[in-house]
Amino acid sequence: MATSRLSDQERRVLEEIERTLSRDRRLDRRLRTFGRPPRRPPVRTAASLLAVSVTLMVTGIVTSEPGVIWAFAAVWPVTLCTVFRLLCRWTKG
Repeated sequence: MATSRLSDQERRVLEEIERTLSRDRRLDRRLRTFGRPPRRPPVRTAASLLAVSVTLMVTGIVTSEPGVIWAFAAVWPVTLCTVFRLLCRWTKG
């Protein structure tokens, strides 16, 4: 914004407003994420990942197939993160 057309008093008022707004952390966080809503995992996604993980775990234990064990190793961290984010959302209130 070009401040050359503002009077000295208007510039001081504008600087004071900017200083006051910059102290508001909540507003700053909302402005930084403006336009992009936070991605929240739906319940169905978390439930599906959990079901796939448990199925892969049981199948891996029963068959000891390396492919199944590696598939479980790939899906399990994603499942944990998704369920954790879902739990955080529920407890945030």
